[in-house]
Amino acid sequence: QVQLVESGGGLVQAGGSLRLSCAASGRTFSISSVAMGWFRQAPGKEREFVAGISRSGSSTSYAEFVKGRFTISRDNGKNTVYLQMNSLKPEDTAVYYCAARDSYYIRRDYAEYAYWGQGTQVTVSS
Repeated sequence: QVQLVESGGGLVQAGGSLRLSCAASGRTFSISSVAMGWFRQAPGKEREFVAGISRSGSSTSYAEFVKGRFTISRDNGKNTVYLQMNSLKPEDTAVYYCAARDSYYIRRDYAEYAYWGQGTQVTVSS
């Protein structure tokens, strides 16, 4: 059984920062064996890819709308993935989810990810 638990969401003013965390657990599960991704979903919109990191951490990928503002990282020793979000905009408001896929490689399609957290709300006020 794999569990992913996000935390760190909240209400922030435009231009502010938040750091999301995704803690993974499971009897034999280690994030060092999977690629990880962050997705988001705003009301009335489809879930979209935000950022991903390969199994080794050597490769990262970002959606164009967050490049230069968000940074994904991982601490395999803590079984945790992070999303540092800077220069937040009101359009970043959404529920943010972390996800894991049994592969080395990042994918942008949410259907490629087998494991999901429950999500954490991020609200950016103008």
